[in-house]
Amino acid sequence: MNFDHYSLLTFARDGRVLTITMNRPEMLNAVSHELHGEMARVFFDAADDPDSDVIVLTGAGQAFSAGGDFKWLEQQAKGNRVPFVHEAKSMRRIVMGLLDCPKPVIAKVNGDAMGFGASIALLCDIVIAADHARFADPHVRLGLVAGDGGALIWPQLIGFTKAKHYLLTGDAIGAVEAERCNLITFAIPADELDGYVDKYTQKLARGAQTAIRYTKSVTNIALRQLFSSVFEAGVAYEGLATYTADFGEAVHAVLEKRRPQFTGK
Repeated sequence: MNFDHYSLLTFARDGRVLTITMNRPEMLNAVSHELHGEMARVFFDAADDPDSDVIVLTGAGQAFSAGGDFKWLEQQAKGNRVPFVHEAKSMRRIVMGLLDCPKPVIAKVNGDAMGFGASIALLCDIVIAADHARFADPHVRLGLVAGDGGALIWPQLIGFTKAKHYLLTGDAIGAVEAERCNLITFAIPADELDGYVDKYTQKLARGAQTAIRYTKSVTNIALRQLFSSVFEAGVAYEGLATYTADFGEAVHAVLEKRRPQFTGK
């Protein structure tokens, strides 16, 4: 695996475990146009990496990922929607890469996972979070549709009733409660997170890799089928939402540090 092709992702090896770190700590690892492009490739590259059997995905600094970069949203609000076509392609490949990667992918959620950051984490096979971390998909608070994976994965993990609450309000859920309702696998005290993930990944690395990979592939068949039927519509609706007055109002409200006044237009 050629790590030189990446600038916003960093890599570390521990035996047969490969750790991928989103490395924009000053931006809370918000997924920019460039990081989207790198993440659209990395899971395919990791799948073909001959020197690893287990993948860990995490974020540098205090957050796992704050979601989409606000600069991109500003461009959309100004009418520059050409980048959205590229971003939609990247989002599709990120989700496909996670679902199709035969190796187990563990999300080590060291801090908040928001928006697309939450989708990325929850689409991993195992989600181990620091107990102070929060998960949220606040697309609707920006006048957008939760079309980048949230509408796909949240209902599968916690059921439609609870998922609709979090997707329609954009409310956050803490890691401890997220574990209780099966949104994530484990919530761990923050000072124990690194050691816990290390121990867990080494356990997987000692396992029968062919059996583990085939079991993941079989388990993900239903998710891949849902992806085929849901994701394209979700991306399309999210793109349409960028044409609404509510989306523009939400972006302006953030810039002006005030509460948005939505009109439904």
